[in-house]
Amino acid sequence: MDRRDFLRGTGTLLAAATLPGVTAFADEPPTYGRAILPINRSWRFHPAQVAGAETPEFDDSSFERVVLPHTNISLPWHSFDDKDYEFISIYRRRFNTPPGSAGKHIFVDFEGAMTASTVWINGVSLGEYKGGFTPFSFELTPHLRKDGENVLVVQVDSTERSDIPPFGNEIDYLTFGGIYREVSLRVVPSLYLDNIFAHPKNVLSGKPTLEVDCFLAGASPRGDLVLEAELLDGERILAKTSKSIRVLSGGDPNAAADPSTSAAVYSSTETVDDPAKQTLSLKEIDGVKLWDIATPNLYTVRVRLLHAGKIMDEDTRRIGFRDATFTDHGFSLNGKIIKLRGLDRHQTFPFVGQAMPARVQRQDAKILRHTLHCNIVRTSHYPQSRHFLDCCDEIGLLVLEEIPGWQHIGPEPWKLIAIDNVGRMVRRDWNHPSIILWGVRINESPDDHSFYTRTNALAHALDTTRQTGGIRNFKESELLEDVFTINDFGFPLRKPNHPLYLNTEFVGHTFPTKTTDDDERQREHTLRHARIHNQLASDPQYAGGIGWCAFDYNTHANFGAGDRICYHGVTDIFRELKPAGGFYKSQCDPSEEIVLEPAFHWANSDESINFTKAVVCSNCDHLKFYERTDSAATNPWDLIAELDPDRGEFDHLKYPPFILDRSQVKRTNRHGWGDLRIDGYLQGKQVASKTLSGLGVDQKFVLLADDTTLLADGVDATRVVMRVTDEFGAMRTYANDPVVFKLEGPATLIGDNPFALIGGTGAVWLRAKEQAGTVRLTATHPRLGSQAINLNLTAVTAEPF
Repeated sequence: MDRRDFLRGTGTLLAAATLPGVTAFADEPPTYGRAILPINRSWRFHPAQVAGAETPEFDDSSFERVVLPHTNISLPWHSFDDKDYEFISIYRRRFNTPPGSAGKHIFVDFEGAMTASTVWINGVSLGEYKGGFTPFSFELTPHLRKDGENVLVVQVDSTERSDIPPFGNEIDYLTFGGIYREVSLRVVPSLYLDNIFAHPKNVLSGKPTLEVDCFLAGASPRGDLVLEAELLDGERILAKTSKSIRVLSGGDPNAAADPSTSAAVYSSTETVDDPAKQTLSLKEIDGVKLWDIATPNLYTVRVRLLHAGKIMDEDTRRIGFRDATFTDHGFSLNGKIIKLRGLDRHQTFPFVGQAMPARVQRQDAKILRHTLHCNIVRTSHYPQSRHFLDCCDEIGLLVLEEIPGWQHIGPEPWKLIAIDNVGRMVRRDWNHPSIILWGVRINESPDDHSFYTRTNALAHALDTTRQTGGIRNFKESELLEDVFTINDFGFPLRKPNHPLYLNTEFVGHTFPTKTTDDDERQREHTLRHARIHNQLASDPQYAGGIGWCAFDYNTHANFGAGDRICYHGVTDIFRELKPAGGFYKSQCDPSEEIVLEPAFHWANSDESINFTKAVVCSNCDHLKFYERTDSAATNPWDLIAELDPDRGEFDHLKYPPFILDRSQVKRTNRHGWGDLRIDGYLQGKQVASKTLSGLGVDQKFVLLADDTTLLADGVDATRVVMRVTDEFGAMRTYANDPVVFKLEGPATLIGDNPFALIGGTGAVWLRAKEQAGTVRLTATHPRLGSQAINLNLTAVTAEPF
């Protein structure tokens, strides 16, 4: 079906508006070349509406100078009022019209602003975009001044407006405010490539085909045009093809049906359904390596539009060759069944909400893949940063991406925005090999046949290569999508009631756990996740499971623990592991990492009576436990137990937890409380060891930065973690001392100062200023002294506009 006919037929005018077409012949000479120009610096911000602020002559000198991504207000990491960020603010940016742009189209592209954005250029209103999680653009061309300064103004409404998804009822997360993703100017020729969708076929044949859909927009020059497509491995061209296309004024009935298109673009050798879409095929490509979890091989597709032998426009996309499909015997990646094991992610952070730059977004993907050893993440409950998805492509982390929403479905205008969100999500992200499933329902909403028929059909009309799912929470739900995706918080889990079946939430709010909770709760939290994955492994029709959730997150007052935090994560809000995180970490093959993670605090009475059960998450095949009653290094260790994994309760897990019943331990010395050592073995060889102090004293203060180099662009940032440990490096869970920071150099501290530790840990972020140099952060603990980290800030090219 013609995608335009489909969109018109469903009444989805908003989605149709995102698909520009090819208009009649240009009267002006053709223009050539494109430029993407970031405009993230030199914005002026005011946290309130101001009369006349949309006019070019308005004096904004008193406004704060900010760099994007930007949050409209800094907040504590917990115990704040979410109404504090629900206000209307003004952003203003001055720029000169880029040189060499005569005759070209100039767009401003917003990657994300929360929640409704009204945009003016030089005092002319361009309209309002309703939505906080999907990209939007406005054309500036007719309103720009060829000489002199232009003024771009954005009024951002960060209130929870009932006419915009996910709002209209209560939602279990906070959305925060501001222009929290990047903004750029896009300068393109009179006829240009609006989008590219490169989708491999016959991937497992050894000589796959690559179909490259090229979406054209703008006014065409007279004469013949040529489209070229190349597949690149680095700089090496693996395959190349081209085809001639022509523009005729009228004559094509399909084009005439579309009021936005008065000329038809078609191949000289074939007729196409969509006049704005051209497809090039690269066939029987040799030497392609598949994209897989372990080997995420990536390639570049380069498309050129040529007119009279000159490159009129050029654009690229990064892709991977993989065959990913849900089957009635599980999820298949490149012909191999893989049990999915993952966590849900909110993209929010302490202090700044969602306004974190590329490096920090990418770090979350690395934590999920390399620290927690997940193979899938769900972007709950909205499309997330392109930087996060780019990193998922690069490190082999599969993605289920879904549209914004939480339980509530609004009236028809609300539904049209939600359907439009489907289109924007798919068109933005359809080239990501990591994305294996489109989520096209509002999370945990009731059935709505007409609405979900449209969301599902739109995803399929735009992308025929991926299956769809829709996150529900009741098994009787109507299945309109391809995969039955369901949140199941019970235990035992429901048996699959559809051939293609994926659990998308479990545990979470049924057992929230803080890092400071006692051993009984930490142990049960860990084992609940283990029990779920054990059951998922018992039946091939469970494609796997995505646990709720990766990171603790901010929420409304009537959810969570009463301090604006849902403690549902297997890590805390600072991305520091809880014991349950150790279970996920332990499920990797030992060749990737040998894991030995105690799921307890080593203290005699951190339970109701005495310490009874020691749970250890490990991918070793045998553990030995030792105790000594005196921490002196010369004292001997007593072997108190040897243990194999608990394959009784966890008979389907490849790497079950170890559970030591301490009531069955026979000690040579029953007096006193000493150190514990756990040694891990594989095939009889010791491969790991961990020691926990019985002394009960905070001994070490550690400061760790995720990165040592930042870009001096005014926004690049890195996390700095604080930990108080025993003498062996194990976390001292009840350390809550205030840490005082001293910052030297061109950077800003994001976080509290002093910072009161939580569960013996915590984190702040360092954000670079727009000046190269060296940054030194010194953190001082009241009893354990000071630690420092140094960062190098490297110069970047200034924004020319």
